[in-house]
Amino acid sequence: MNFIELLLAILPAYVANSAPVVFGGGDLIHKKLFGESKTWRGLTSGIAFGFAVGVILAFALGNEFLAFLSVSEKIGFAALLSVGGVCGDLAGSFVKRRLGVPSGHPSPFLDQLPFVLMALGFGLAAFPKAWPAFEAGGLAFVIVLTYFLHLAFNRWAHKLGLKKVPW
Repeated sequence: MNFIELLLAILPAYVANSAPVVFGGGDLIHKKLFGESKTWRGLTSGIAFGFAVGVILAFALGNEFLAFLSVSEKIGFAALLSVGGVCGDLAGSFVKRRLGVPSGHPSPFLDQLPFVLMALGFGLAAFPKAWPAFEAGGLAFVIVLTYFLHLAFNRWAHKLGLKKVPW
C-alpha cells in the first residue's frame, strides 16, 4: 500500500480526534476522570465528522481505496476508526489524570498516540481484512506520522486560538 492510501485510510480517526477542537464545548463528560476539555459535544462531533469523512472516502474513491473491503465494510471500518479515535483520546486523558498530570499539561505520547492506536485496534479487530494496508512498515509510518502531525496541528490550533495550550 502506498503512503497516500495509508493516510486516507486513517483519516477518519484523524478527523474524529480533531473535530472536537473546533466543535467541542458544552457539558463536560466527567471532569475528574478526563479533565476540563472533554465534552459531550466534542465526543459526538468527533465521531460524526470522522464517520462522515469515511463515508465520503468510501463512495468517492470506490475500489481505488482499500480495494479488499466492500463499501459497507469501508463505512464500518471508518465508523470504528472514529469511535476508537475518540475513545483513545479519552483513554489518554484518563491515564494522565490517574498519573496526576493536571488537565491542560503536556504528556509526551499520551497526548499524541492513544487515539490512533485505539482507532486502529477497533478497526482492525473488526475488519481483519484491512490488515494488509497496515503491515509492519505501514503501521510504523502511521504511528510516526501521527505523532508529528499531532504536534504540528496542535501548535497551529493554538495559534489560531482554537486550543488553550499548544499540545
